[in-house]
Amino acid sequence: MSIDLTAAQKQQLLQLAWDAIDYGLQTGRVLKPAVDDPVLQRDGASFVTLTLHGELRGCIGSLQAYQPLADDVAQNAFNAAFRDPRFEPLDDSERDALDLHISILSPSSPIHFTSESDLLRQLRPGVDGLILTDGHHRGTFLPQVWESLADPVDFLAHLKRKAGLPSHYWSSTLQVQRYTVDSIP
Repeated sequence: MSIDLTAAQKQQLLQLAWDAIDYGLQTGRVLKPAVDDPVLQRDGASFVTLTLHGELRGCIGSLQAYQPLADDVAQNAFNAAFRDPRFEPLDDSERDALDLHISILSPSSPIHFTSESDLLRQLRPGVDGLILTDGHHRGTFLPQVWESLADPVDFLAHLKRKAGLPSHYWSSTLQVQRYTVDSIP
């Protein structure tokens, strides 16, 4: 079940993500949020994306809801800033130039397809986030990735590479799930 958020709840989550980063800069630890709102205490899945001068600086998230949404956002903000293996941990000098974006994920659902062309026909550019899985290979792209990879063929090829597979890989065991996001801001 998706979580419907009000503008005030979205603002609270955005502030919580910034607080988690600031707390991490000060203490090196994850902030345990004190949130009374019952909606933000429902299990939810989120991704937090950080950019610095328009370039990716960190992006970490959860594909499935397993903890309260407020906790998930705080943990993912901390992890995006300090634990994304693609980047050095954030330092104080970068904080004020950061941009922060939160994506609240809907539950994912499988896409049933018979071929790569069938899968490509079912994709909804700009709407779908995808999770691609085959064996121990797994990768996801948030719907925002469509902004830089607008062609479904390119989107899928890059997602395969992200999952550690060749871009032209195809197998009858390939599984794809879709989800949507509620974006903050």
